[in-house]
Amino acid sequence: MRRTGWFVALPFAATILGGCASAPNAVSTAATTSAGAALPLWKSGTAAFGMFVPSERPPAAPAAGATRLPPLYTETGAAALAGNPLLDFLFLNLEGAYDAQAVQALVRGIRMSGAPTRPTLLVRIPTIEDAGVESTRARVKEVLALGADGVVIPHVRSAAEARTAAAFFAEAGAKVWSPATPTGTVIAMLMVEDKGAIAEASEIAAVKGYSLLSCGIGSLTRDMGGDAKGAEAACQRVRDLGAKAGMPSMMTATAATITDRITKGYLGLLLSGTPDQASAVIRAGRVVVKRP
Repeated sequence: MRRTGWFVALPFAATILGGCASAPNAVSTAATTSAGAALPLWKSGTAAFGMFVPSERPPAAPAAGATRLPPLYTETGAAALAGNPLLDFLFLNLEGAYDAQAVQALVRGIRMSGAPTRPTLLVRIPTIEDAGVESTRARVKEVLALGADGVVIPHVRSAAEARTAAAFFAEAGAKVWSPATPTGTVIAMLMVEDKGAIAEASEIAAVKGYSLLSCGIGSLTRDMGGDAKGAEAACQRVRDLGAKAGMPSMMTATAATITDRITKGYLGLLLSGTPDQASAVIRAGRVVVKRP
């Protein structure tokens, strides 16, 4: 899953800091008992629409030897996104570089929007393979303590790693929404994106304690040597296994694929691009699922 940038300069821009050794001030969890708009939809088996949170950093002119600057996320930008009633969820992608300050900015911005029904905030963190077990455990706990509604763990490589990932949420004291805990309010999403994980998809789907089982179509296509058709079929199998276990599945979508994704049963439709571009696709998708 990849996103494109949102090149809008906003007035209260702040530089983004990395790492999780010292967390920003945590947001009280008393105000985060509801997981936003997406969870009630998924509980009822209805499709939810969302988008990658776009970076607000304006593009810099190419320069010899220039270092690419990190993404920029602000409270003001988050509030603007949260004010869009078409967005059921926001997907903050921190897989490439974990950033607790970004999580905090999104949580605060969503709250300051004053939207009557706020979008669910999902935060994708780096892989267990890259970050290590202890760091990932700490990040799951931190992201939830900061007020996000859920955590996405990418590139889960095996059933054993899926069990490790699910345990992070239990260790954080999170009441995860899952087939076994239908009253849960925290969303735990695991992603399979490698051929080895696809081979263990049945075992991964049988692991208890998480909410969504999803497939990263872009990463999987690359791992399968560019076999797009094979990757689509593998993702459909993952979706079907998740559904059989009582879990929704998320998938990226475009104007060209939104109807097909919905028809194939994906309940989390993730859009890229600018808010206007995403909104146009969501409107088309809502017609398909007969949502006003």
